[in-house]
Amino acid sequence: MLNQSTRLDQTFQALADSSRRAMLARLVQGPVSVSELARPLAMSLPAVMQHLAVLEESGLVRSEKIGRVRTCRIEPQALSLAEQWINQRRTEWEHRLDRLGAYLETLKNPDHEGDSHGKSK
Repeated sequence: MLNQSTRLDQTFQALADSSRRAMLARLVQGPVSVSELARPLAMSLPAVMQHLAVLEESGLVRSEKIGRVRTCRIEPQALSLAEQWINQRRTEWEHRLDRLGAYLETLKNPDHEGDSHGKSK
């Protein structure tokens, strides 16, 4: 569980930065070289490499060097852990909100069964 927690932390850390999200958005279209990935970003190539290192460490991106060109590709399955975590939270909150909605309905209708206020019309 600790390893999974660390991976989840790394994934959210990687996704927390808008430049890294922009890099991922570009990589969804297909593999590209680092220089092509860096072109639309307003930062130096060393800064891009630092962001890329964070993405690779999180498992969201893989790169390989062939000759003098390093090509990057997205690893979509790496997002599944974060997706599962988010979906679990969403399900929990949906259930809580459903229970809250049901409770609020009982407050609107004092004649409803189980009304513990003891009010009568």
